[in-house]
Amino acid sequence: MNFGIAGRKAIVCASSRGLGYGCALALAQEGCEVVINGRDETRLAAAADEIAKASGAIIIPVAADVATPDGQKALFAACPEPDILVNNNAGPPMRDFRELSREQIIDGVVANMVVAIELIQKAIDPMMAKKFGRIVNITSATVKAPLAGLDLSSGARAGLTAFLAGVARSVAASNVTINFILPGSFDTDRLVSNIEGNAKRQNVSFEQARTNRINGVPAKRFGTKEEFGATCAFLCSQQAGYITGQNILIDGGVYPAAF
Repeated sequence: MNFGIAGRKAIVCASSRGLGYGCALALAQEGCEVVINGRDETRLAAAADEIAKASGAIIIPVAADVATPDGQKALFAACPEPDILVNNNAGPPMRDFRELSREQIIDGVVANMVVAIELIQKAIDPMMAKKFGRIVNITSATVKAPLAGLDLSSGARAGLTAFLAGVARSVAASNVTINFILPGSFDTDRLVSNIEGNAKRQNVSFEQARTNRINGVPAKRFGTKEEFGATCAFLCSQQAGYITGQNILIDGGVYPAAF
């Protein structure tokens, strides 16, 4: 299927690795010009080279912390009027809610809710003027099924979801969509870190902790960044213009419900 977005300009946050990388690669393979972002300049440059070689697309690396005004300014200097915006940010580490300071709570809400809203504020009016815009927010399966220890991550991302639910409806007539992808267990560096933490807490080997995690997934495997990116690219496609305000759960069947 031709997604009809060749030549479109995209910004993909936190895309030097992991799920953001998968989204950037998929959009580039559809012919988009993609601004990728990360804070590690060396890793970002390598990612830009890899994606450019794999897709033949124009890839613009912007080394910046998008949580800061300067970082956001740098992103939009590289792409003043994106057609596509993919919001992505690492969540706070697992921690008992009793241990969270006010500063840590505020930082978590800023990183996983406020930053995405600020970026959308900058992108949405040009999208509406052009009558085309696709905004995808990468949140988490824990928005739908919260886990103790990830309360701050779940709460901030659930707040973003509720905040944007009304916004999505208000811009739909301009062919601007806002959707959410909720990843479960995907084979990324973050998952490895989580499994290492679980192994220590459970006093088992990494391999045993990994096997335990896989056994909890009906698909009996972890997701890949390529299939995650393909879902993101479809939500950004011309054909997905009638899908907005939706939470797309990708978890290999973990969430045990029909609705």
